[in-house]
Amino acid sequence: MSAVTATRDERELDIDQAKSFTEALAGHYNSAAITIMISIGHKTRLFDRMAGLPPATSAAIADAAELNERYVREWLAAMVTGRVVEYDPRTKSYWLPAEHAASLTRQAELGNMAVYSQFAAMMGGMQDELLHHFREGGGTHYHEYHGFHDIMAEDSDQTIVAAIDDKVVPLVPGLRQKLEAGIDVLDVGCGKGHAMIAFAERFPNSRFRGYDFSADAIEKGRRIVAEKGLTNVQLEVFDMSDFGELDRYDLITTFDAVHDQKHPQLLIKAIHAGLKRGGTYVMQDIAGSAYLENNIDMPMAAYLYTVSCLHCMAISLGQGGDGLGTMWGWETAQEMLRVAGFASITKHVLEHDPLNVWFVSSKAA
Repeated sequence: MSAVTATRDERELDIDQAKSFTEALAGHYNSAAITIMISIGHKTRLFDRMAGLPPATSAAIADAAELNERYVREWLAAMVTGRVVEYDPRTKSYWLPAEHAASLTRQAELGNMAVYSQFAAMMGGMQDELLHHFREGGGTHYHEYHGFHDIMAEDSDQTIVAAIDDKVVPLVPGLRQKLEAGIDVLDVGCGKGHAMIAFAERFPNSRFRGYDFSADAIEKGRRIVAEKGLTNVQLEVFDMSDFGELDRYDLITTFDAVHDQKHPQLLIKAIHAGLKRGGTYVMQDIAGSAYLENNIDMPMAAYLYTVSCLHCMAISLGQGGDGLGTMWGWETAQEMLRVAGFASITKHVLEHDPLNVWFVSSKAA
């Protein structure tokens, strides 16, 4: 018997600690169930409808949302026991407190956190595929995650599009004046292109381009471009592994799009090469540290490591890539920017986007 085994066998079980952990597990399972139901509340717009209603019965709420009452009633029960929705048993009425609506609706003052609940439901459907990769290695592909780009577009709308004027553009001194005069801009990993479309609307003298691997996302973005009649933005299906444009852009952006690439360092080097001299690269990416011990008390760290394991890391490995994952660390990003040759690198944390860091890096003039 090894010393380690003996130590484990001889250690007396702390029954109180064991019971405490069991209670914690039950709490995790309860939270997971609530998360899925929050996703349903978001997708059905139940939270949005309830935010505009006084206390109401399940029938009245179902009517307002144009949904089946029996399903709505069961969903409401989960939300009441999850302390998301309030309930008065005397009148059998339900209501969404304003303090909860402030982070659960599409008009949420604190940002719509319900957007992120959708990842739980989406990635849960990938369990069997991921179990195979746990045993055999390899990874997944973007098209296997149904609705991924729709979720990312919602996230982009509130962390980037809504913040363009007062948060994003001011990160780069003089950028507004350059955009108004007319410059060339590329967004790498643009998804449905919401950010570039918003920029194009605001700055008609500049020229905007978005590249993304997903043909479905690009097609959806192109429809929006056509509906708006924009002529200064182009969205293209493109594998950034083949990116080789030189000295072409005044500004290149990546919004939460580097850590799941095949080879992030090679991409950042290509971005540096693609900028004109004196050009600027703006990178938004996850704010976690490269060191696990620094993330233990980080809000939503377990959520982000889970997203990494079930999506971002797996996606990169599926391309034969480095598999750095969601929590590759701001330190890693900063070092890769340095290695790529950027002359100056500044790091920002924006109040409206606490899960991300923003790097502004300049190419030598």
